[in-house]
Amino acid sequence: MNETTKFTLGLIVNPISGMGGSVGLKGTDGRDTLTKAISLGAEPNALNRTKEVLTELRSVKSKLKFVTCPKFMGENAIKEFGFNYEILEDPIFNEYESIYDTTAEHTKIMADNLKQRSDIDLLLFVGGDGTARDIQSIIDKKKPCLGIPAGVKIYSSVFAVNPKVASNLILRFLWGEIPLKEAEVLDIDEQKFREGKLVSELYGYLIVPYAPDYSQRSKMGSPDSDLDNQERIAKKIVEELEEGINYLIGPGTTTKAITDMLNQDKSVLGVDLLRNKNIITMDLNESDILNFITEKSSKIIVSPIGRQGFIFGRGNLQLSPKVIRKVGIENIIIISTKYKLQNIPNQTLRIDTRDTTLDEKMRGLYRVVVDYDELRICEVK
Repeated sequence: MNETTKFTLGLIVNPISGMGGSVGLKGTDGRDTLTKAISLGAEPNALNRTKEVLTELRSVKSKLKFVTCPKFMGENAIKEFGFNYEILEDPIFNEYESIYDTTAEHTKIMADNLKQRSDIDLLLFVGGDGTARDIQSIIDKKKPCLGIPAGVKIYSSVFAVNPKVASNLILRFLWGEIPLKEAEVLDIDEQKFREGKLVSELYGYLIVPYAPDYSQRSKMGSPDSDLDNQERIAKKIVEELEEGINYLIGPGTTTKAITDMLNQDKSVLGVDLLRNKNIITMDLNESDILNFITEKSSKIIVSPIGRQGFIFGRGNLQLSPKVIRKVGIENIIIISTKYKLQNIPNQTLRIDTRDTTLDEKMRGLYRVVVDYDELRICEVK
């Protein structure tokens, strides 16, 4: 690359993205949900996710220029890193005084401003599936984009696996080393999600830089043929349940097979507490979990998301870094049907707890229960 070459990146940050996760709200779409998340003690995290990417890009900051939003939607994250940057002004940005005043309309107006510019090489957006949907509604396939995961529900394939590897995708694309690819923008009905129903819809496509090891795949559901396999896994887990231990049962149909075998109700998309083969309470948030597990030994049972392979950081942010540290990495039980595992690239599982130190500590080899009498050793990275 010529020493004088520079690239221009657009940057849009949804500052409230992911706030509903740790408090068990399954998302942060809508003013009412945001208000409830704040009342439950949710804290913003999108700024930190943005800074993770910018930290990785500092080594080439002389080659990059950013065009971003005022204040909370980009400026506050980028100004401390020494990048060359430009703030796009629009009257709508005079209307907000805090991050809680930002809306999807701000995102769409910013996206439209960036769409009109011929100098934008890549548009980065920080958020979840709702943010991706807002970006897609304006950009469509007119400019290359890349999502930095910060939301609760991140089922679309327009995102990098995590902020750190996003920088790798960005640079390899700008350096001309990897291609662009059409990627799905999916979103789910959050209200139905909170009712325990997963209803997803394809809203369109974005053009994104693609590298198999760094690009997230869209979520894949479990086929009916998995039911027998789920039941055999559940039988094994039930036989090994210990008296007096708290079991935090993560979301999904594979984990639900355990409570079905015990004739116990379960919130399919929540985290529930099982003790002595009885569900004690359902759909806990981070605070609830920490209160329940204070004085008792606990274990976590999770299953990877189909095709993506995430066991933490997608749809189960209630199982936060605080919770995982309290329970202990050695007390994590991973279960997966063979079909699901076979459809995860290289059968490699992933974590994105929103705590890079914990993520690094958790990487390694884990046992995965894939049948009544069968284990697989899988890498978690």
